[in-house]
Amino acid sequence: MSRALRIVIGALGGEGGGVLAQWIADTAQREGYLTQTTSVPGVAQRTGATIYYLDLFPRDALAGDGAYPVMSMFPSPGDVDLVICSEIVEAGRLIQRGFVTPDRTTLIASTHRTYGIAEKEALGNGIIDKDAIITVARERAQQFIGIDMQATAAAHQSVINAALFGALAEAGTLPFPRESFEETIRLGGIAVASNLDAFGASFDLAAAQQRASGVQVVEPAAADPV
Repeated sequence: MSRALRIVIGALGGEGGGVLAQWIADTAQREGYLTQTTSVPGVAQRTGATIYYLDLFPRDALAGDGAYPVMSMFPSPGDVDLVICSEIVEAGRLIQRGFVTPDRTTLIASTHRTYGIAEKEALGNGIIDKDAIITVARERAQQFIGIDMQATAAAHQSVINAALFGALAEAGTLPFPRESFEETIRLGGIAVASNLDAFGASFDLAAAQQRASGVQVVEPAAADPV
């Protein structure tokens, strides 16, 4: 492996995006990876969203001369392996910004809606069509996992980051066993039982989505004509 695994998390304020980023970093470190985590302040459709960015590099792939890789502090379009979004319109925004590509990106997104200010203040029906975003997500991502993780978390008295973490563990993009993800939640020591319940439920739902569709990996979209 000659490059880092690159991960972008798009979350709204208060949804635990920073905790999710730390969980991923903690899991990777225990699995023998170097990690670097940064956050990019931004204003989203409801204000307050932050993009979290992680680089992960396996220690066993380091050069023999002891040199460490230079990791990026921000994501670049077309150069992201994994995108995780806590709401479907946030997934659309990251697709629009070029972070999701059919040759390499796994996209994990909750399909629920949290309406933005522009949607609420429209005189008519200003609600964004989430089904259209889901269609684009299936076309633009190499692998797309989309389930209502907000409802999954609520059903287990947990929060959405635990459900996102469960879907991530099932996706297989990160080469870590399920038990390692679960151990990270245990080591966190906060709401362990409910977080593990939400994690397991989301893991199972993501696996069921794969079985129902028959294939989880989407063929890359055809190139636009020149």
